[in-house]
Amino acid sequence: MNSTTDLQTDADRALKAKHRIVWALGDYAAVAREVIPELGRVLVAESGVGPGDRVLDVAAGTGNASIEAARAGAAVIASDLTPELLEIGRADAARQGIDLTFEEADAEALPYADDSFDVVLSCVGVMFAPHHEVAARELTRAVRPGGRLALINWTPEGFIGQLFATLKRFVPAPPAGVQPPPLWGGEDHVRELLGARVTDLTMERRRLSVDRFASGAEFRDFFRDFYGPTAAAYRGIGDDHERRGELDDALATLGDRHLESGAMDWEYLLVTATVK
Repeated sequence: MNSTTDLQTDADRALKAKHRIVWALGDYAAVAREVIPELGRVLVAESGVGPGDRVLDVAAGTGNASIEAARAGAAVIASDLTPELLEIGRADAARQGIDLTFEEADAEALPYADDSFDVVLSCVGVMFAPHHEVAARELTRAVRPGGRLALINWTPEGFIGQLFATLKRFVPAPPAGVQPPPLWGGEDHVRELLGARVTDLTMERRRLSVDRFASGAEFRDFFRDFYGPTAAAYRGIGDDHERRGELDDALATLGDRHLESGAMDWEYLLVTATVK
């Protein structure tokens, strides 16, 4: 019989496998390219990444921040749990003539030695790791003393936080101990996670203006087809036409509620800190 530790490990592996499947659904590259490209540029600028810096981008997805960091002259590793996203990022970087490394890695068990990087970044990525304290320890462990940590996370109150609140009614409850991603967008939560491991902690709420969608229905259709968590919710509903219609209406209503003069404001939390 497996020990309790073995069972926990098996459960965690199953959870991470599910996460890989979710983020491989749809086409996250389209979201990164058409909706949120600005965020990678903002994160790199605010982190102060420059020539010669050793940079790790955690939960990098298709590399919207990683590629910008490499463009700034840094030596960059883009790490993510989902190999399909890394493959897209690798091809995008090659097309742009940008040199960086893409590696599969779990944000909660980074395969890098302590103090390996000058800067660790995550652009709406590490917030989706299921165990926040574990991920936060890994982020700071990988940074050398005096190095920098910079994150962009969606807030609970902002549009994407409200998207996840909407999806919650249509998906199974997460396993015990799994924390909601938008908690990473709350100042108190981030302060508690990073704790005494950092100094010079700054947190600023900002808004991303998104003018990609002309209506809530257009937003719904795009995110249904391209954004992994939304695609997974629809896949879970399957052929239940009544529930599918309810989700259709809820997402379109959410989009319309946040759309004003042809644009939406998506709130995020910008976090920067120096690691001790």
